[in-house]
This record gives sequence, C-alpha cells and structure tokens, in this order.
Amino acid sequence: MEVRRGQATARSRARSAAERLVRSWPAVAQSVAPARRAAIDFASRLGATPAALAAVELAVSEAVTNAVQHAYNGRGGDPGPVTLTVEAAGGGLRVVVADEGIGMRPQPDSSGLGLGLPLIAQITHSFEVRQPPRGGTILAMRFDLQRGHL
Repeated sequence: MEVRRGQATARSRARSAAERLVRSWPAVAQSVAPARRAAIDFASRLGATPAALAAVELAVSEAVTNAVQHAYNGRGGDPGPVTLTVEAAGGGLRVVVADEGIGMRPQPDSSGLGLGLPLIAQITHSFEVRQPPRGGTILAMRFDLQRGHL
C-alpha cells in the first residue's frame, strides 16, 4: 500500500506541474513575444477555442507590454523581471503577469494611450490588479477556454 500511495503522489505532482507554467524574462520589448507564445501554447494544450486563444494572446501581450513600459521606469540599471504564471483553473485558464517594479503610478509623460487595462477587462472572464506591500504589480486574469470574449 505504501508504494502505491507514493506512486499516486508522484503522479499527482507530475499532473500539477503539467497544469502550471511559470517563466520569467527581463522586462524588455523582446520578452513580449515569448511570453505570449508560452501562454498560447499552454492554453492550446488545454483545448482552448480559437476565440479564447485570441483573447489570451491579446491580454498577455498587453499585460507584459505594460510591465515592460511602466514597471521599472526611473529605476535605472538593468530591467527587472516580468513573470508569467499560467495554470488550469476550474475548467478555465488563470494567467498572472507580475513584476517587481514601482507599482501603478500616474505617468503623465507616458507614451501609452492608457487602453491596456480596459481592453484586458473586455476580453477576459475576470481580472484583478494587486500591488503587494513589497512593491511591484500583479495582474491576474481568468479566461473561459470554450468561449473567448473577442
């Protein structure tokens, strides 16, 4: 019995690892495409519809681009990390884009149009933005893999 329980636990851990992806890149423009591709590939393996894949692609592009453009402004030096976590969640997909930057602050000199978060709100099932006390920004998004919001 003990061996079987151990084998079942090992299988459960392997299944959990297959249902979750965590990757980090430097917060530079060249990181947007690989982050987007990683999220789309993961969602595709879970059987996402084309509309859901399009929503994931656009939302991840917007979220990572926001981190690249805004997270580390004014800090100087090398860009900090942007981390993508993608996991199966309740029959859908949960995607988290996190950085360790300055948090969300007004940036009147920003070249962006300020449409990223409203767009994400339109194409996700739900989303939330958190600012941990230690700094940075965490954007958590949920997608229905059978229906996209595009």
